[in-house]
Amino acid sequence: MCNLYTQSKSVDEVARLFRDMQIPLSFPEGLPNLRPRDIAITDPGVIVRRAEERPDDHQLLVRRWSWPGNGGKPVYNFRSDGREFSSGRCLIIADGFYEFTASADPKQKRKNRWLFTFPEQEMIGIAGLVRTTPEVGEAFTMLTTEPGPDVAPYHNRQIAVLPASDWKAWLDYSTPATQLLKPVPAGTLNVTLAPREASPEPTLA
Repeated sequence: MCNLYTQSKSVDEVARLFRDMQIPLSFPEGLPNLRPRDIAITDPGVIVRRAEERPDDHQLLVRRWSWPGNGGKPVYNFRSDGREFSSGRCLIIADGFYEFTASADPKQKRKNRWLFTFPEQEMIGIAGLVRTTPEVGEAFTMLTTEPGPDVAPYHNRQIAVLPASDWKAWLDYSTPATQLLKPVPAGTLNVTLAPREASPEPTLA
């Protein structure tokens, strides 16, 4: 399942896109200094969520990806099947996400790294969930669904990718999660074999 994603957009670029969609953002903790990078489990990542006390306030925040689960294992993916998520919804901002598969060459020990992007959108919005734990404070996880046709050849689950037209409905709770969290249609995601020099395959602590 997805344990690495990439994000390269500046705060200005993210804010402009949301403003164009009539979702102006606020920055309650100040403007983060974003830099292009791959984001691994336990790294900080950019999320957008609605302020509980101000329904029209959509906040851009930086939070840790994953919280400690049973035995300390990081909860970085969370099954959405049949769940409603009436609180804690967030949108994870990304350019793309990776999946890893074994190489067809038995002599190659390192796995192939595949990058999934959404060519019709400037950014990918991944449905997420925010929780607070005593160990790490507030953190987020990615919600998952059954795989769509673009992802199925590479993994038996996929993260919940939302088209931009659904971002506001996800954030303001106006639409049931079961209507929004579903595999994307065939051809929505572009997949390319990514070079392995940029970063190693993440490992779970």
